[in-house]
Amino acid sequence: MDVKPVEAGLLAGAGLLAGIVGSAGGTASLISYPALLMAGLPPLPANITNAVAFVAAWPGSALGSRPELRGQGRQLWRWAPLTVAGSAAGAGLLLVTPESVFDQVVPFLLAAAAIVLLLQPKISAWLARRHEHRRSGRFLLPGGLLAAAAYDGYWGAGAGVMVLALLMIALGRPLPQSNALKNMLLGIADVTCCVLFIAYWPIEWAATVPLAAGFLAGSIIGPALTRRLPAGVVRVVAALAGLGLAIRLWAGG
Repeated sequence: MDVKPVEAGLLAGAGLLAGIVGSAGGTASLISYPALLMAGLPPLPANITNAVAFVAAWPGSALGSRPELRGQGRQLWRWAPLTVAGSAAGAGLLLVTPESVFDQVVPFLLAAAAIVLLLQPKISAWLARRHEHRRSGRFLLPGGLLAAAAYDGYWGAGAGVMVLALLMIALGRPLPQSNALKNMLLGIADVTCCVLFIAYWPIEWAATVPLAAGFLAGSIIGPALTRRLPAGVVRVVAALAGLGLAIRLWAGG
């Protein structure tokens, strides 16, 4: 694919904005995926290109989230194997099945995750009142994280909303810490699926490189926003972005 300078600039700018939104708790693909379509990529190559480019957000998020990641190493290593397994399964499914099979349920999964994130304070309070917060989280997080990682490996759009909702409800930690852990776990999932994509799919590197550069820069900026904005604002914006993308996908856009 031949990417013109104007298109490369568009992708870099979209990556910058998407990196900020995604690393701050929102849905990055709401911005980057349409930009790839505008640059001329068909839907499936655009999805894979988006996934490969998004790997660049992992080191950026790590740099931007250093204060929030302190003391979370144990949780990261505990749940990393599940994200690897789920992402590999999702990527394998994408490579061997028609895109339409999973696309039919993607909007509904994304909408459900966004609604859960929107209602997270009420759910957490209800669990706390019933003294079930820690026990329910012990059962909710493993299965939910495995499913979200598989979703991330297959489609990716909105996986951050899903994982952020899971971590906030299951672990009961503040949004900045949950968001930082989410960024690291999804980074591991993204690297896993991209190894398979690069091995078995012709990657559009001309589109991937400028988008990745934008992701890297934006993901360094994003975590700082979660420190300065009220937690409720970031959570609501992330949830509404997830619902917006769900409606867009459901409508076939």
